Amino acid sequence: MNITVGDMLSNIAKKYPTKLAVKYIEVNYTRTYYEFNKEVDKYAKGLLGMGIGKGDHVAIWATNYPEWLILFFATARIGAVLVTVNTNYKEAELEYLLSNSDSKALFICDGIKDIDCEKIIYSVCPELKTSKPGELHNEKLPFLRYVVSLDNWYDGMYNWSQIPYFGVLISNEEFNAIKHSIDPDDVVNMQYTSGTTGFPKGVMLTHNNIVNNGKAIGDCMKFSSRDKLCIPVPFFHCFGMVLAIMAAVTHGAAMVPLLWYTPMKVMHAVEYEKCTAVHGVPTMFIRILEHRDFSRYDFSSLRTGIMAGSPCPVKVMRDVVDKMHMSEITITYGQTEASPACTMTTVDDPLEIRVNTVGKEMPFMETKIVDPDTGEDLPDGTPGEFVVRGYNVMKGYYKMPEATAAAIDKDGWLHTGDLAIRDSGGYYRITGRIKDMIIRGGENIFPKEIEDFIYTHPDVVDVQIVGVPSEKYGEEAYAFVIKRPGSSVTEKDIQTYVANNMARHKVPSYVEFIDQMPMTASGKIQKFVLRDMAKAKLNRESSFVFKDENE
Repeated sequence: MNITVGDMLSNIAKKYPTKLAVKYIEVNYTRTYYEFNKEVDKYAKGLLGMGIGKGDHVAIWATNYPEWLILFFATARIGAVLVTVNTNYKEAELEYLLSNSDSKALFICDGIKDIDCEKIIYSVCPELKTSKPGELHNEKLPFLRYVVSLDNWYDGMYNWSQIPYFGVLISNEEFNAIKHSIDPDDVVNMQYTSGTTGFPKGVMLTHNNIVNNGKAIGDCMKFSSRDKLCIPVPFFHCFGMVLAIMAAVTHGAAMVPLLWYTPMKVMHAVEYEKCTAVHGVPTMFIRILEHRDFSRYDFSSLRTGIMAGSPCPVKVMRDVVDKMHMSEITITYGQTEASPACTMTTVDDPLEIRVNTVGKEMPFMETKIVDPDTGEDLPDGTPGEFVVRGYNVMKGYYKMPEATAAAIDKDGWLHTGDLAIRDSGGYYRITGRIKDMIIRGGENIFPKEIEDFIYTHPDVVDVQIVGVPSEKYGEEAYAFVIKRPGSSVTEKDIQTYVANNMARHKVPSYVEFIDQMPMTASGKIQKFVLRDMAKAKLNRESSFVFKDENE
């Protein structure tokens, strides 16, 4: 489909005007597609009147609020770019994202669990307290002008409720002209993902990227306007934005989002809203299945859903089918740079295929396995790097042409850095990763970022982070630390140091103190030896695991 996000929503609203579009169980917000589309128009005009226009970058730092949904479609409708912010971010991470993304506006909620958004933004921008709304000037963030609170009223910020009033400054003729000027190949969203080098990179996704990927995902699930999708995964990831929101809306299905995930809220939503589908990373499903009240809830309305974000244990897949009635659950594989889905099982695939593979390539894209060193194509049954080409490949990394060229070759193939095998039937299995990135419960963790921070601890001489297998999260971070002679620093001290300054998913679950790092003759650290050491120790003994009470 060669269509923008805004036009796609308008078409669905015309086709299914009285169908339920979204219903929240935690807040008083229920809209049909007609009502939701009208509300999006109201806020889109308001954004224009406020001073946000085509090409401007608008960041949102909030959980799955109704306002998040409205802002996503409203920015898309006027050609602005929504920059999604990880809700676990703290001060340094937020400042980096706002600076790198050149965001003109930031929309924030009051707080997210232990994250005080108001306190953090005032720390990043002290001038905000004494600024008039819309007139912020900060040397470190020269593009940022507007901060908008989705909740309470704060000094220097607009409030969400004020936005529609700016719409009176925009005529219907001007509004329609702007809507019609948007091209499907324009960037609509930027998501920050930890890559293989340096800090997180802004992945630029177009209207065509996410509309078509969402449509293809919904097709694989046999979505229709009769379906109702429970969404416990965060909107700020592609899992929430594309696999959930776009898959539902492109098919006129209803959305039942949760402000944030808890097993109890998912079980309640499924039973009382009679949801037919639910998405989640394996950890989410494990916690639901193990919940003490699991047997008290009725899951008979469920049919399908997606388990993705990290490797899916076979036993968990079988339990979800048998105990949650999700007989048509699907698996998908991809990455943010691919919008995100590249392969997917279908509801018609035998269960053995769905639990042991990540499916076949999706329609209208090409996939293959290549030799990571030579780039030569490899035959079926031979492990190599998974590469993909097609409409779903990102436009590039924002302001990072060299990184973009390293990821997408001259022939348009996106090199994922993932190792995979394709069988004779065209089904793929992901076997590992070339890169060092750790995926913990669906969250990407780049070891160097954590290593660089732990290096700042006064008692640390050297540190290396590796990933180790985890039944609960897929992978967890394991830190090897060389401490200064005579230091009494403990495992808990290192974990607390990281927890106080970085997102919780970046805190190493294990910390081991060693005297020296294993190295090659040329002086390069052998991370594969460290991984083997970590796995061996975990097999021998139960180490202290960092426990986050918020999880």
